[in-house]
Amino acid sequence: MYLGIDIGTSGVKVVLTDNGSNIIGSETSDLKVVRENIGWSEQEPNDWWKATNEAIFKIKDKYFKELKNVQGIGLSGQMHGLTALDERDKPLRKSILWNDTRSSNEARFLDEKYPLFRNVCGNVVMPGFTAPKALWLKNNELQVFKKIHSILLPKDYVRLLMTGEKCSDMSDSSGSLWLDIKKRNWSTEALKATDLSIKQMPNIVEGSEISGKLKKSIADDWGIDRRPVVAGGGGDNAATACGLGIINHGDAFISLGTSGVIFLATDNFIPAANDGAHSFCHAIPEKWHLMSVILSATDSLNWLSEILGRKVSQIMEDLDHINHGPSDLMFHPYLSGERTPHNDANARGAFLNISRNSNTKDLIRSVIEGVSYAFADCIRVFENANIKPDKLIAAGGGSQSERWLEIISTVTNTPIEIPTNSEHSAALGAARLGILASQDETDINSILLKPEIKKTINPVINKSDEYQQKLNNWRDLYSSIKETKE
Repeated sequence: MYLGIDIGTSGVKVVLTDNGSNIIGSETSDLKVVRENIGWSEQEPNDWWKATNEAIFKIKDKYFKELKNVQGIGLSGQMHGLTALDERDKPLRKSILWNDTRSSNEARFLDEKYPLFRNVCGNVVMPGFTAPKALWLKNNELQVFKKIHSILLPKDYVRLLMTGEKCSDMSDSSGSLWLDIKKRNWSTEALKATDLSIKQMPNIVEGSEISGKLKKSIADDWGIDRRPVVAGGGGDNAATACGLGIINHGDAFISLGTSGVIFLATDNFIPAANDGAHSFCHAIPEKWHLMSVILSATDSLNWLSEILGRKVSQIMEDLDHINHGPSDLMFHPYLSGERTPHNDANARGAFLNISRNSNTKDLIRSVIEGVSYAFADCIRVFENANIKPDKLIAAGGGSQSERWLEIISTVTNTPIEIPTNSEHSAALGAARLGILASQDETDINSILLKPEIKKTINPVINKSDEYQQKLNNWRDLYSSIKETKE
């Protein structure tokens, strides 16, 4: 038996699996985000540990016999969060999360002054990453900064309490912007740019390697007979890729969650920072990935549901009954700025062509199309890097709508496969990494299997030209709005 622990932003999810891909049980414990100021987003590090234990004990209540036989544990987690520890390994303050934007000035400073962040660390410096957060601490909470003995990412703080080891994996560490992505090691130059050193960084291993063993006292509390190994694990999207079998060059998945992600596995480091894409290490050895991100995917639907006073489920039902083909309206889903391809924190949403005859269904269709066009921009980034995926595996809550997937497939000209179950992909991927860490000379491809596919959504060929023309107009609209703002 194996455990996968996913330290998310809204909650901790734990899955118990057998030797393959079968999930025996899963449990979740909720987390709270603290927002003391505009643009701030923080969590208490010890809340992750409390939530982890709550979820484990729920598993223990239902699957006591199975839990006793756990041999390996994997960790997945929200990326980029800065958890500063003192010399006693106690948190100095709340952790600053991935969606905290207070360090925008520091991000701009690092990006303009140090080209190595794009060329070596693989990314444009954005407020979401860990490095500018550290510089913000130096500029605004100097007494805290001076006391920093070590910095850990969220899942790695949980690992510290589980094993006593300060360790991270390549994929999650990539999101700190302190990693030399090609060499898969810490960059002394990048750390120096934020007045930090390698001594303050955790050891790094591959996601499928052993990072330590579960403490005996904790194993006893959790009802595990032995001290299972704990794998390096992965950042949430890399772990999801492991759960979906996205490990070979050109494999890709699309996630329609609050934000939207297209993740593309590669055999080498392919920087695409100028197009707003992220280039990170994968959670398995000698693999990398390109990742494009849009900030408001299903969140655009959440916003529309609030405006209309209707449930998202009702909106999706209406979508199924709307005529095929592009809407007369256009919508930009930049409700919270945008990453790929614009890297524009000040971008904002917009409707165009609203008339007196526009109705609820018109708004719904234009919002769905606007998010779909944003995904088309993401695909174009991969095309610019000469590595467009042949197909995508769907994940995330929005993937439950086949009509939405059909529109995305058509505007991106990419088939989309719907798996039988992708609900636990990140936690499952973490558990699979736990399997690899616990077994010597295990073939990665035999463990990180692709899911069973229940249906493939193909582009609607007779609507492709109409959507392409609308997409071109939609892109022109962003350029026009940006020019007027400048």
